[in-house]
Amino acid sequence: MSATHEDSGGNQPSQHELWKITLGELDEKMGVKILEESVERVVATMPVEGNRQSFGLLHGGASLAVGEAVGSWAAVIHASTMGKTAVGVDVSATHHRSAREGQVTITATPIHLGGTLTTHEVLITNEAGQRLCTLRITNLLMKRHK
Repeated sequence: MSATHEDSGGNQPSQHELWKITLGELDEKMGVKILEESVERVVATMPVEGNRQSFGLLHGGASLAVGEAVGSWAAVIHASTMGKTAVGVDVSATHHRSAREGQVTITATPIHLGGTLTTHEVLITNEAGQRLCTLRITNLLMKRHK
């Protein structure tokens, strides 16, 4: 996949390869699976089993970790259209309800896609489509270091 954008001078369009998601060690341990990846939307799933806290509920830290990952991946995909990368600078989450079993779906959609900052809303829902957690993540776009 590739995307075209105008360069900073607004003159010639340039071609950049869209970044393709690769799971990190924590993502793999948490059982994350990628279903969809684009500038407009990143969707993943994660099992509740293996990601529960001592009371048998989905761990809030697991929700934050997977939400931050999915939101950051969305930001990096956008950044790659400009030959840049992204790093997280702020994340916040509200837990609405708990889960004890099944699988959750994590969906990141853009609130703002800028040339310097991105902000994404990340929703975590259960198999019935009920909202478990809402995250907001802001990423700084910067030059890729080789």
